[in-house]
Amino acid sequence: MTKFEVVFMTSPWIGHLVPAVEFAHHLINHDPRFSATILIVTMPQKPILNTYIQSRAATSTSTYIKFIHLPIVDPPTPDQFESSFGRTCLLIEKHIPHVKQAITNLMETEFNSDRRLVGLFLDMFCTSMIVVANELHIPCYLYFPSPATFLGFMLHLPILDTQLTTELSELDTELVIPGFRNPISPSLLPSIALAKEGYSWFLYHGRKYFETVGIVFNTFQDLEPYAVNSVSTSQVPPIYPIGPTLDLVGPAQWHPDRANHERIMKWLDDQPPSTVVFLSFGSHGWFSESQVREIAFGLELAEVRFVWVLREQPKERFSLPNDCTNFEKILPNGFLERTAGIGLVCGWVSQVQILSHKAIGGFISHCGWNSILESLWQGIPIATWPIYAEQQMNAFEMVKELGLAIEIRLDYREGSDLVLAKEVERGIKHLMNHDDEKRWNRVILSQRFQKRWDRSFSMGKWSDLSQRFWKRCNRATLSQRFQKRWDRSLDSFMRSDLSQRFWKRWDRSTDASAYRSAGIGLPHLGIQ
Repeated sequence: MTKFEVVFMTSPWIGHLVPAVEFAHHLINHDPRFSATILIVTMPQKPILNTYIQSRAATSTSTYIKFIHLPIVDPPTPDQFESSFGRTCLLIEKHIPHVKQAITNLMETEFNSDRRLVGLFLDMFCTSMIVVANELHIPCYLYFPSPATFLGFMLHLPILDTQLTTELSELDTELVIPGFRNPISPSLLPSIALAKEGYSWFLYHGRKYFETVGIVFNTFQDLEPYAVNSVSTSQVPPIYPIGPTLDLVGPAQWHPDRANHERIMKWLDDQPPSTVVFLSFGSHGWFSESQVREIAFGLELAEVRFVWVLREQPKERFSLPNDCTNFEKILPNGFLERTAGIGLVCGWVSQVQILSHKAIGGFISHCGWNSILESLWQGIPIATWPIYAEQQMNAFEMVKELGLAIEIRLDYREGSDLVLAKEVERGIKHLMNHDDEKRWNRVILSQRFQKRWDRSFSMGKWSDLSQRFWKRCNRATLSQRFQKRWDRSLDSFMRSDLSQRFWKRWDRSTDASAYRSAGIGLPHLGIQ
């Protein structure tokens, strides 16, 4: 039986690595002919990445998913960059020769007529590696771990750039962006894109997306129907919403601070159902001491049970925030004593497991896409408090486009005006209102989400189209001629008579829409 290998190149952020690994795991679970190699940019200053990789390498799928740590390169000097984003993009680019060598070694030592490399999946900020795929004649896909709305922005940016007469940060009119029904304020765009250096990198990546043979992204049709349809045009490479790719176990089994997590879970066991608000702001999220005090006063005014993950300001430029080691130093005097028994302030916890606990009734979130998907899975309502990356756009989508979250702020970012205690109190009370329509919308979506996903997994077999593709693929070789045929047929194959007959047959099935949204698939790889 012919085996098929895919290679992933991810950005060195935990929020990008985990979805990519889960996607690879999903492929392998669906078809044992697949295996995956994940190339890792080594970041000594981010030990949490190595801890996660070691844990995944020890699982039952370790024979099908392997990790290759690329050689360490000299990092760019921090003084050259406005933000860590530009520095990281250049660091990734400096790995081009190492990525080419790693894939070449795989092709020479592990691949033959019975084992073939059929695709290179690049993270949304690893597009500099497209040159490697082209030189080695490997079909190159973009793996986009963010929502369809942000994909729409990135794809639209090259067009927008030709229309701008001023800096993006200086615009005072709302933008019409594919994927959003409503015009969006420039104040909700990522801070990185509003800075000259970051804008240049965003524009670079957005242009490179069009050089791939397909875009795989971590969403599903039921959640973002308008956005998914909006970005699916003839000018864009074929898109495949294969989400959600979720790690439903989370880091509780591998994180070094498991004892703290277990303490929190035991405390939650003693709380009534749906009475605890969970505040967590991502691996990069932190607040000034003034903002921390306003949050604390807001929690007291709201008089609700809470679990609050609190992190300190990074000690060095471009470094990550640390778990707070002295809560009394930054919290209001007497806060811990006054809230003893009704709330906990803590460092790291496994977010996905906290959200799954019956005691949790609401989630104040930074609106990272992984966090949104995790809360959707559990049916936990969100109050939006974005901080960095594309989170302001995510918050706008959840509140204004989908009606699935309530707003504390949409445009908060580092350096914003303080969110005052009264705003925090008002947001929490709205969030924890069990009669709120958005809460029930969220619960209904969660139930549909899980049923649809379970039904997709229960099918257990690939479609006839997938099987026919494999037969055709097995008769070919990874020669130059095969690559040319692959590229030429990429678009037409989706529109072929065979493909049309397949979809018409499934349209007559009651599960057709669920099947498509569960995984529109990659017919070129036999992924459905």
